[in-house]
Amino acid sequence: MPRYDFRTPRIFVTFPLAKGEGVPLDRDQANYLINVLRLSQGDGVLLFNGRDGEWQAVLTGNGKKSLSAVVGERTREQPPALDLHFLFAPLKHARLDYTVQKAVEMGVSRIQPVITQHTQVARLNLDRMRANVVEAAQQCGVLTLPEVMEAVPFKTIAGEADAGRLLIFCDEDAEVKDPVAVLAAHRQAQAPLAVLIGPEGGFSEGERDMLMKRPNIVRLSLGPRILRADTAAVAALAVVQAVLGDWSV
Repeated sequence: MPRYDFRTPRIFVTFPLAKGEGVPLDRDQANYLINVLRLSQGDGVLLFNGRDGEWQAVLTGNGKKSLSAVVGERTREQPPALDLHFLFAPLKHARLDYTVQKAVEMGVSRIQPVITQHTQVARLNLDRMRANVVEAAQQCGVLTLPEVMEAVPFKTIAGEADAGRLLIFCDEDAEVKDPVAVLAAHRQAQAPLAVLIGPEGGFSEGERDMLMKRPNIVRLSLGPRILRADTAAVAALAVVQAVLGDWSV
């Protein structure tokens, strides 16, 4: 059997998963499986809940009033989660959706919006963000779903809180131009990680000063080009995962 099965629909559920258990599916899941994918009773799906791994299951019920699935064999064990927090200044609409989805694909364990001086978004739809987390996990074979946190003011992450976590601060004005080289110096630390991405307008000088006074911080550039915030998020997470994360395991 291949490592991943991307042909069978994957559905996230909140219920415990074990062989022989019946798992109810909600109305939206039933509509997606029956009316969009044209599945019916007896067809196979894959279930995961972020705790018990991934399981084969078979649909039961008529789909009009109720739809459930009977759990079969486990196809994948639950992998250990990398302790990687993604901190970012919120973006607008579709670009925020994209950023959240890509953060899930890149294996973060927490999604933390941060309100900076130049952040252009004051209110966030956390339910929409969580829905994007689930959608990305279902589509990409991810078994561990990151937490989606309430937005916090910048001063919360610039102080002493969580000082044992290595905070990787991405800044286009950083003197260090080779992010791989600077991260490689921390390979032996094995500390929990956080990646911080600023807003479209960048960090203010006051914010930079506050960050540089924080313990356990690495300031780095993402190369010679100025990246949009959603592009910078993917680039930063890719570099961090390759050098310090589970890509290098």
